[in-house]
Amino acid sequence: MQISTSETGSKGRYAATLDGHVGEMTFSRVSPTLVIIDHTGVPDELRGKGVGQALAAHAIEEARKGGWKIMPLCPFFKAQALRHPDWADVISG
Repeated sequence: MQISTSETGSKGRYAATLDGHVGEMTFSRVSPTLVIIDHTGVPDELRGKGVGQALAAHAIEEARKGGWKIMPLCPFFKAQALRHPDWADVISG
């Protein structure tokens, strides 16, 4: 699975490509130290293959490298954050 990042202005997207299909996680940069994750979408063809989890882990890794916090508005990401207390260092709210 390959995960790429694109960012234009305050909007961004992590895209995971697997078997010719793309899952995505979108975010908004509120400030240099805060990102809001607002959506995770995984097509039916990729469900059950860990794509959403890989996107969430990638977002955590990026936040740690970049020194920012993540506010989880996306229900999927919020649920993942609750399952991973080890992510608390970069979760806001």
